[in-house]
Amino acid sequence: MGSRAHLYHVFRRKDCSIATRAIASVGADFIHFLSAENTNLTSLNQLRLFSWRYKANMVFQCTAALITLAAIEPEKLVFFYTQLLGQEPKPYIPNAYAEFQLAGLRLGIFKPKQTNQSEFENTVKSGMSLCLEVNDLSGAINHLNALGYPPPGKILTASHGIEIYAYDPDGNRLILHQSVF
Repeated sequence: MGSRAHLYHVFRRKDCSIATRAIASVGADFIHFLSAENTNLTSLNQLRLFSWRYKANMVFQCTAALITLAAIEPEKLVFFYTQLLGQEPKPYIPNAYAEFQLAGLRLGIFKPKQTNQSEFENTVKSGMSLCLEVNDLSGAINHLNALGYPPPGKILTASHGIEIYAYDPDGNRLILHQSVF
């Protein structure tokens, strides 16, 4: 897109958008070049921010999101979620990976590789929960009871509805929520 000297003059004219787009082709050393030229610190920081945003948009483009649960014995969780959600996982690779398609979310269950299993053993309770919106909280509680995993607490009133905490066979927290809206 141009040499460092050209970009320096573009930057001096305060045309940061052109300079920012060009940074990807010239390289990160352009910022060091500007530093050596005693460029105004505010302008230099502005260029760094523009450059970071441009590179982030080029490098990190998320196309979908899913939640995955690691399980040393994944078949136990696959069976539980098959029964809870009333669907078979697709794709499904026995004892390796299973994926459930929910409205607005994919839930994956995987068995960590042998070399990574210690990272998933004896985990401390997480602040993360799998929140499942339901139409009938009482019916969902009865369903969990029938599966042998009754919620340990009482129904709570939240600002946006009612909910109850439950746990899957590996101790991952579920929040069953019924909206009042």
